[in-house]
Amino acid sequence: MTAASTADNSGTAVPTSPLPDALTIDRKTGTRLQRTMTLPSVVLFGLAYMTPIIVLGTFGVIAETSHGASAMSYVMATIAMLFTAASYGRMSVLHPTSGSAYTYVGRTIGLRLGFLTGWSVLLDYMFLPMVIWLIGASYLNAQFPSVPIWAWVLGFIILTTAINIAGLNVADKIDLALMIFQSLVIILFVALSIRSVATQGGAGALISLKPFVGEGSSLSAIVAGGAIAAYSFLGFDAVTTLSEETHDPQRTMPRAIMLIALVGGLIFIVVSYVIQLVHPGGSFADSSSAAYEVATQVGGNLFTAVFIAGLCFGQFTSGIAAQASASRLLYVMGRDGVLPKRFFGRLNARFATPVGGILTVAVVGLIAMFLDVATSTSFVNFGAFVSFTLVNVCVIVSYATADGETRRRTMPGGVPRNIVLPVLGALFCAYLLVHLDSHALILGVSWLCVGIIVLAFITHGFHRTPPQYDGIDAS
Repeated sequence: MTAASTADNSGTAVPTSPLPDALTIDRKTGTRLQRTMTLPSVVLFGLAYMTPIIVLGTFGVIAETSHGASAMSYVMATIAMLFTAASYGRMSVLHPTSGSAYTYVGRTIGLRLGFLTGWSVLLDYMFLPMVIWLIGASYLNAQFPSVPIWAWVLGFIILTTAINIAGLNVADKIDLALMIFQSLVIILFVALSIRSVATQGGAGALISLKPFVGEGSSLSAIVAGGAIAAYSFLGFDAVTTLSEETHDPQRTMPRAIMLIALVGGLIFIVVSYVIQLVHPGGSFADSSSAAYEVATQVGGNLFTAVFIAGLCFGQFTSGIAAQASASRLLYVMGRDGVLPKRFFGRLNARFATPVGGILTVAVVGLIAMFLDVATSTSFVNFGAFVSFTLVNVCVIVSYATADGETRRRTMPGGVPRNIVLPVLGALFCAYLLVHLDSHALILGVSWLCVGIIVLAFITHGFHRTPPQYDGIDAS
């Protein structure tokens, strides 16, 4: 039994149907990814990855960049992400296997471009846990200045790595408990902020355009803030790396993706709006921990301690999810053979987890000891916007090349849903891509150039197509 296939733009057969469970086996260890995730589990995983409380962690950076229009930056990012979430949902139905954008682009447009997409998003996936751990460490250092940031970073790395090696069943239980706590902290933060604003300016002060227009802001500043704000959404797409660990992924994934993006976006907009009312403008003593200032202002020292605990628990759950997703992408690329298979393309015999990828992300996370939050967050969106843009293009290509019966069966909604919405999503994401911080663009293009060199090596000077997993690892 083999997967159905079609031909990519180089004439190579490319699977287009889901790989049966019985085939997704690592022959050397006799293990495969286990289907343990349900719709609530996937949504919880995605929200844990996004970490709704991260809006407090990055508020200062986004408010500073947008000149006080953080709420509008989140509105822009939410619109772009909802269009793109719809495209990810569509592609997760057509290709319900792990690998996310790497798999979708490879099977829809071509394996070479698929590899470069996977290579680009690897930059984000491997750097994102580092950023998450650094944000948590920065706030803990603000509360406990005698403990250096590097010690907190190391503690995050050791704990999350151990949990991810043990498997998603363990992570799922921890995520639920910590998500409940951080949700309560967010609600309390918003309530105290509303009380503070109403006390100082009356109930009428709660209605204002300032969080949307800022103070001396501009479209370019708001877009730049939106590009950073999109970092907060990395999670709705990452759950597609769990397709081979999810029950009925063709039904579960599209619903989960839209729910994660919609719920996350609404939380980000509301919270940033309220905090921007408390602290108009974008000037802070330290933008990396600006919400610490606001928490102290609205709730005093006791609430500040609770806020720090909630933020750090949120970063902890997000770190678990981000490291898990990055390791799955590394596993799929290793399983395909485009990364060293012996290290990345193996599952641990005891835990059925990709230990090689998990450890790699842990090592990359150590870089956080040498960066600040503003610099590190600018690194993680290049690959995301590249992959977001191309996944939207994949929907367009899939619809345009499918026959009438396939369109009716797998791509309902006609031209509006399969052409118009993906075009808008692609344009939004491409627009945000070109407005990234210069450091992000330089790093991203440099990383992409390295990927082209690697692609040339594994394809013998582009004369062959990259290898792809066929269901059974025979090595």
